[in-house]
Amino acid sequence: MGDSRGRKSNEQTLVKTIVVLIRNTTWRCGKLEKSIVKHLYKRHENFGKPGVSIKEIMLNLNITGEKKDECLDALRRLEKRNIVKITPL
Repeated sequence: MGDSRGRKSNEQTLVKTIVVLIRNTTWRCGKLEKSIVKHLYKRHENFGKPGVSIKEIMLNLNITGEKKDECLDALRRLEKRNIVKITPL
């Protein structure tokens, strides 16, 4: 029962989290990581805002259900490699 409440609050924090592309490189990245970087690059290329919310990334890449955890793991790997910066609002 406590797990569902923790998950709910975690999802709400993710809605308020912004991802900013630092470097446009996908060397040694997986398919999901490449698609995230490509989405962030295309978004910024058209003179858009450099930051994109995690919720918007998931909507545009059609990520639902159990794929959400994979997407969050991919974002953490990208942050660890200094490709993106994740900042909570």
